[in-house]
Amino acid sequence: MPDIIKLLPDSVANQIAAGEVVQRPASAVKEMLENAIDAGADKIQLIVKDAGKALIQVTDNGCGMSATDARMCFERHATSKIKKAEDLFAIRTMGFRGEAMASIAAIAQVELKTRKHDEELGTCLNIEASTVVSQEPCATPAGTSLCVKNLFYNIPARRNFLKSNPVEMRHIIDEFQRVALAHPNIFFTLHHDGQEVYHLPATQLKQRIVHLLGNNYNERLVPLDEDTSIIQVRGFIGKPSFAKRTRGEQFFFVNNRFIKDGYLNHAVTIAYEQLLPDDCFPLYVLFIDIDPAKIDINVHPTKTEIKYQDEKAIYAIIRSAVKRSLGKYNIAPSLDFNRETAFDAMLSHSAPEEIHPPAVDFNPNFNPFHSEKKTSREIPLLRDVAERKSIPNNWETLYEITQKPSFEQQSFELQHQQTLGATDEKVETISSRQVFQLHQRYIITQIKSGLLMVDQQAAHERILYERFLQQLDENKGSSQQSLFPQTVTLNTTDFALATELLPYFQALGFVIREFGKNTLVIEGVPADLPENNDLPAMLEELIEGFKNNHTVLKLDKRENLARTLAKNASIKAGTTLETEEMNNLIDQLFACAMPNASLSGKQTLIKLTLDELLERFAKH
Repeated sequence: MPDIIKLLPDSVANQIAAGEVVQRPASAVKEMLENAIDAGADKIQLIVKDAGKALIQVTDNGCGMSATDARMCFERHATSKIKKAEDLFAIRTMGFRGEAMASIAAIAQVELKTRKHDEELGTCLNIEASTVVSQEPCATPAGTSLCVKNLFYNIPARRNFLKSNPVEMRHIIDEFQRVALAHPNIFFTLHHDGQEVYHLPATQLKQRIVHLLGNNYNERLVPLDEDTSIIQVRGFIGKPSFAKRTRGEQFFFVNNRFIKDGYLNHAVTIAYEQLLPDDCFPLYVLFIDIDPAKIDINVHPTKTEIKYQDEKAIYAIIRSAVKRSLGKYNIAPSLDFNRETAFDAMLSHSAPEEIHPPAVDFNPNFNPFHSEKKTSREIPLLRDVAERKSIPNNWETLYEITQKPSFEQQSFELQHQQTLGATDEKVETISSRQVFQLHQRYIITQIKSGLLMVDQQAAHERILYERFLQQLDENKGSSQQSLFPQTVTLNTTDFALATELLPYFQALGFVIREFGKNTLVIEGVPADLPENNDLPAMLEELIEGFKNNHTVLKLDKRENLARTLAKNASIKAGTTLETEEMNNLIDQLFACAMPNASLSGKQTLIKLTLDELLERFAKH
């Protein structure tokens, strides 16, 4: 019987290894940027086309390579970072495995141009699917320029699994941000399809955070610096008032290497205990300096996981350091029993120039003897009830007993009609539905079998959700133009997401257009939304809620956006409603396809029958 076990060719082994190292274009970007940093570059340029599917180019002014090194760097397990096994516990460089370049060359068309600073000519090397096509001398600037074209061109199944360009570009931006944050002393630029996305000069860490995340982050940062015999922790944490409901602004770096560690993240979260709700996540950019001999980074091919010798001590140090910074800068509340608190109400935290004396405002045309009929205010999306579809399931029969007048009322109306019989005047009867609001949260109304209790916020969310879904399907959202258009500047990731959602925004009635780099102009909003002068904040909350739903519920864009906008625009608990508004809310709730269920799956209404009431009162 012939032997069946054979040694795989290098090309096949490289493609298998590429499945672990290069999962998407962002993975190649990460490896290429880290190699440029290890080369000692202080200027790095990243150029991307078609979200990395067509081209990824990294140009640096590092040390460069010789002709032999240029050829050798594409071999498996070829690296200049380590020489023996003991070096694994003294690693300060980003890369050390020697697999990234071989993996990239196995699944793409690669062109490498490199020259050392002390040489006159460089080397140009072309590789396709691990096969060297050409290698020749060339004139090129000192440093290295690496072009990766047509990623996964020889693995069609793998290429088909890639997401849309905006999604893949967001992953590339995430990797770029992590590398740029870890090295604020390096000049970085990022270009996508001919447009400059980032231009980051060498600066301090705080300025690098502001340049990456947005100018409004300058006031959100609290410095942190802790030096112990085990680790050194430095960086910035965010103020609790600016915490978000989605992750994405949490960065841990160990020896300047970005890591993902749920255990250390929990240490930071515990430090914010009683300062944040359970579903909010604070911003932090923390750098941990530790002896490489006390950690093991050879855990995962992506090198984002690390094992520590003394994990509990590091946990305690990070938690206490965060708490100390929050207390040091008066972010966390504290108790001082020696302080006199009698005059606290007389003190103001505002600047003197912001304090204005009280003014008396009056209406000179006010006439106490002139009365006007008060009109009930309208709640957004609770008007035009008559234009809604017919209410299904004959739900009006719930109110049949309440709509039948009593014997005394029938006698009074009969006498009243006989009195007005000689004239042709029409008698208008007021709806006898009895409805009232409980604790500005629930609506209670009488039905023929007992009473009905409606959660006003959950009911309104259901109404808005189905209304927005219909508008997205029909692309007929009505819009109300703003008198003064407002601009909103987002970070690059949120701007890319907002640009991707612009067609859906327009279908709902938003009028939004791009206005320069990472800036949008809001010229109109859906006519049914409540009046809100802070349109930028509303748009940011909408994007934040969309990201949260996408992460937790994995919804498609249409349903996700309808759900997010419904939650943001619904009537909140604590809002006082007029009788007409409560009636309209009930009418539109029963006109919904699923009136009994809220967006979270809970009940929107509860029916309590007379039999249940009698049973409760009969109990001792």
